Amino acid sequence: MDKMIIKGMKFYGYHGVFPEENKLGQKYYVDIELNMDLEQAAQTDDLSLTINYADIHALAKSIVEGAPFKLIEALTGHIASRVLEAYTMVNEVTVRVTKPNPPFDIHFDGVTVELRRKRDSNGRTIPV
Repeated sequence: MDKMIIKGMKFYGYHGVFPEENKLGQKYYVDIELNMDLEQAAQTDDLSLTINYADIHALAKSIVEGAPFKLIEALTGHIASRVLEAYTMVNEVTVRVTKPNPPFDIHFDGVTVELRRKRDSNGRTIPV
C-alpha cells in the first residue's frame, strides 16, 4: 500500500486535564500517515486522484485548535476518525500527536500518542 506522510504540523491548542492547560494552551505537533492507493495519481499527475495535503492540514488544525480534550489519546483518536470519515480512499491512517511541554517538573521532549485506525467492512473505524 502506498503512503502519504504529512509530518511536523504545528498547532496551538488548549487540551489537558489541568485548568491552566485549558486556559494557557500550548503547542502540539501532529504527524499523519495515510495508507491508500496512489497508483492512478502517480501515473496521471491528477490532483483529483489523490488527497490534497493542505486539506488534511486544515482538518487537523480545526481539531487541534478547536474544542479542548482532556487526553491527547482522545485528541489523536478524533483526528484519525475524522480523516477516515472524510476521505474514503484512505484505507488506514496513523496519527501521532506530541505534547512537547506537559505541565510537570520533569525534563524530556514531550509525550507522543500514536494511533492506527482503519475502516472495517461495515464502514466503522477500528484499531489496527
